Amino acid sequence: MSLKKSGHMENAVDFSVMRELAAAIRKETIQAMASIGFGHIGGSMSIADVLAVLYGGVMRFDPQNPQWEERDMLILSKGHCGASLYAALALTGFFPLAELKTLNRPNTNLPSHCDRLKTKGVDMSTGSLGQGISTAIGIAMGNRIKKIDSCTYVILGDGELQEGQVWEGVQFAAHRGLDNLIVFVDNNQRQLDGRLEDICKPFDLQAKFEAFGFDCRKVRGYDVEEIYGAIIDAWEIRGKASAIILETFKGIGCSFAEEADFNHYMVIDEAMAEEACCEIDRRLAEGCVLRSDQA
Repeated sequence: MSLKKSGHMENAVDFSVMRELAAAIRKETIQAMASIGFGHIGGSMSIADVLAVLYGGVMRFDPQNPQWEERDMLILSKGHCGASLYAALALTGFFPLAELKTLNRPNTNLPSHCDRLKTKGVDMSTGSLGQGISTAIGIAMGNRIKKIDSCTYVILGDGELQEGQVWEGVQFAAHRGLDNLIVFVDNNQRQLDGRLEDICKPFDLQAKFEAFGFDCRKVRGYDVEEIYGAIIDAWEIRGKASAIILETFKGIGCSFAEEADFNHYMVIDEAMAEEACCEIDRRLAEGCVLRSDQA
């Protein structure tokens, strides 16, 4: 995808709007989870900033025409974090914000894991870890064959990279030179049952992607300017698929999630949500998503 054709120019971007959108995604996600009492909070928080960049200034989409053929597409391979994607979609006009309170309830259009047949704006059903990259590659290849100048984005979890299917996909995407594919890795350093280093050491992710033939760079995954800049750079790479490793923290943005030893999935009540939303607003005003001990 060419930067010129995409219609996005760096000097027209208001990063404060992206930061505000990231904060809103976090708050809406927490409130939706609190309304039912539980949710996959850790990973939902750590992808809020990349979602804010994608939906707040990068992706081409039309909420009134979700199936627009020339749209950019996002596949959230770590589909258990669908709550944060639903928040981004609601905040950008795909469906009313009030619908977020139906999260994971009977007959909802917002199930625990992403389902393209239920949720307006979801491009691919996901949740079986490792498979999202394969579907993203299929979409990217199909759009290239149809000569559609769009970009396909996929968000992988760092624990998900232990699935062999991911690396089969990476090798295939590199072989095909899919320069209309950008892979994000939510490197929040934890998976469901512990730290990556203890369960299955990931080693150097950037070196691994580069060894497979990708263009790859690392950014602070909670810094919208760095994320945006990496995407702009990736757009200009010709003949290679790109990977962007988002160095972040599981649960980032609110203390109750950050401080819990097990924060993959948590019980959340209304009082916790209210306190967390105040904290998110305070951190936004202070200009720092991180706690001082994380900086």
